[in-house]
Amino acid sequence: MPAADDEVAVLIVGGGPVGLTARALLERWGVRTLLVERHPELSPFPRSRLVNVRSMEIFRRLGVAAEIAAGAFAPEYGRVRFRDTLYDRDFATAAMIGINAPVPQSPVTGVVTSQDRLEPTLLAAADAPVRFGVELTALVEDAEGVEAVLLDHRSGARTRVRARHVLGADGANSTVRQALGIGTTGPGALGKITTVVFDADLGPWRDRRPAGVYFTRHGSFLPLYPEGGWAWLTPTPADAEGADWPALVSRALGADGEVRAEVSRVQHWVVNAFVAERLRRGRILLAGDAAHALPPAGGLGMNAGVADAHNLCWKLAGVLRGWAGPGLLDTYEPERLPVAHRTLHQAVVNTRLMFQALEDREARPAGETAPDGTELPWSEQYFAQLGLVLGVVYDSGAVLADGSARPEATGTDPGTEYVPTARPGHRMPHLWLGRDRSTLDALGEWFTLLTPDPAAWERQRTGPWPVRVEPLPAAYDALCGLGPRGALLIRPDGHVGARWPDPPPGDSTLHRGLTELTHAPPR
Repeated sequence: MPAADDEVAVLIVGGGPVGLTARALLERWGVRTLLVERHPELSPFPRSRLVNVRSMEIFRRLGVAAEIAAGAFAPEYGRVRFRDTLYDRDFATAAMIGINAPVPQSPVTGVVTSQDRLEPTLLAAADAPVRFGVELTALVEDAEGVEAVLLDHRSGARTRVRARHVLGADGANSTVRQALGIGTTGPGALGKITTVVFDADLGPWRDRRPAGVYFTRHGSFLPLYPEGGWAWLTPTPADAEGADWPALVSRALGADGEVRAEVSRVQHWVVNAFVAERLRRGRILLAGDAAHALPPAGGLGMNAGVADAHNLCWKLAGVLRGWAGPGLLDTYEPERLPVAHRTLHQAVVNTRLMFQALEDREARPAGETAPDGTELPWSEQYFAQLGLVLGVVYDSGAVLADGSARPEATGTDPGTEYVPTARPGHRMPHLWLGRDRSTLDALGEWFTLLTPDPAAWERQRTGPWPVRVEPLPAAYDALCGLGPRGALLIRPDGHVGARWPDPPPGDSTLHRGLTELTHAPPR
């Protein structure tokens, strides 16, 4: 077989937020990547709208959270409103928890922004090569790696790239997933939607009753950027190609169609709801919509994909850099596949709640409000999803069993409630270590050992693993389930990998724990 035209450690297929996040994360680990995207440029459409607190925590670690927030809407836009037309009063409304105001469980606040504004920031967050207009056409795996055939749509040239691993982040119609023959489970295609991007003189009105989404009887309206621009989402009409979109938008706006809409772009797309049967086959892995396509209600899809990348990239780095065994990659699917199923369930619930609000309105005479004036009973559920966002728990071979018998506050409703806990498998709780410095800021491209007694643990052998020891204020001992000389081992993705409530019995405790957690061969 002739030599490949290029060789990289990881080939990333797909240049959306998930692929771009993976590229930035792997670069920080020193892993050489190539990202290919079949479209000629970043998406010009707004698409995903909500960046939740967990994604913002990840972006904070990448150093781009402040830039993302600077281009996003003010917190008061972290709300959805239901009304007959855009100009009518609300008959229901719901706050986006963690978006409309800070929450004590995180050092950051999520934002409402548009994907076409987010993606350039993520693209600039790394220097690794990106090839636009290049499509994956074939994959062949052998014992040493994967060979990919790429088609450049500009030149027509085909090139062969050799990679140790391939990450498929190429959307719901994933070429990578189809090439692997991996099926999906779930409802599948739920319907066809058209997004119409337009401009109209709605700014002063929008600022009086701000929201990230306005659901109406005539479709959904979304302000795109703080400085202006709108999108209208509506079921795709039968004669979509011949539709007079400016006229349709003007009529849907209400006010007797007097508002003139200047349409700039129209996109037709399918609402999908499925989860891949597998997230990995050999050296090839799936993330984002390639792994789980979710209805947009509740803003869960893109954020789940960002969390996929965060979970996977440190594992890829460990295997590629030699301090982890291949078995560490076996933990990706058992950790993220259950999350995908729970997230799909919540997205379907959100969709039903959304339609319930509209159906309840249709059942009431015109002008009659909901029994409590503006809020419907479901409003506390729709975006109150911190349990799903921050309360994810992993149970795999990358989490050591907890031997602690110490009492602690715990308990997480997988949809709504979130109670911080430092039990192994959970996200390390946000706790202030000092002024403007969170426990989450102590994490990075290394394992973090948090302990009230750093001196007792700095004598531990660490071997080849990157480890940093951080002092934990004694005030947090009880919350973290630790004694005065215990320790927490935090994985690079921020989840607790191990907990030792008491002093280490010998100088190899940490070494043994890291060996087991990373599936490394004995050293």
